[in-house]
Amino acid sequence: MTLIAPELLRFVANGVLATTVHYAVLSIGLKVLGLPSAALANMLGAVFGIGASFLGNRYFVFRQAQGTLAGQFLRFSGLYGAIALLHGLVLLLWTDWQGWDYRLGFVLATGLQVTLSYLGNKFLVFKT
Repeated sequence: MTLIAPELLRFVANGVLATTVHYAVLSIGLKVLGLPSAALANMLGAVFGIGASFLGNRYFVFRQAQGTLAGQFLRFSGLYGAIALLHGLVLLLWTDWQGWDYRLGFVLATGLQVTLSYLGNKFLVFKT
């Protein structure tokens, strides 16, 4: 358990940073740029958040990662592309269709994202 705990803590710290980037771009998209769709603004935020997440996971979280940078990047991109689509779908349903507060929808979608990204990174992308 002592080997897993530090990795999990680093994952959480990296996730907080990446989520902050994602949420900041989402909010700027809606409030500053005036994008008409929470789903669209969310997808833009996802691109920036995913980039921050990859760098943090590769160099900070999964330090004993196996494989090439290119291979990891391709697997990570596929995983996070699927997660971003799921995240966007949650906001599309939650905010755009139901009219509910995008901030709560973001929190719910992020809960799904955290679970899927940790498991996917650990066992599929970085194979630690």
